[in-house]
Amino acid sequence: MSRILICDDSAFMRMMLKKMITDLGHEVVAEAGDGKQAVQLYRQFTPDLVTMDITMPVMDGIQAVKHIHEEDPLARIIMVTAIGQRSIISDAIKAGASSFIVKPFDPEQVEETINKVLAG
Repeated sequence: MSRILICDDSAFMRMMLKKMITDLGHEVVAEAGDGKQAVQLYRQFTPDLVTMDITMPVMDGIQAVKHIHEEDPLARIIMVTAIGQRSIISDAIKAGASSFIVKPFDPEQVEETINKVLAG
């Protein structure tokens, strides 16, 4: 069982992702509604994996990934993106993201991506 931090500005999206993650047998250690909060919670919990939305208030997901990777270059982060945002995935990967999943969530894609990133 891995410890996962979920970051998304939508409470509904966090709820959906949390259900999928816990159904896979992982623990959601914390949830963040913006990138700044995600960075703070990462420092507090040092989770095994972070799911990070790209578009959020206060600090976007790419900025948050940069901050987390400055402190922990081995951090595993999966970007969460809407279909129309796929063009900025390369920016997220350059910032340190390991992979991405697309909204609306496909449970099989979520499981496959989480397993792949956790396996290293």
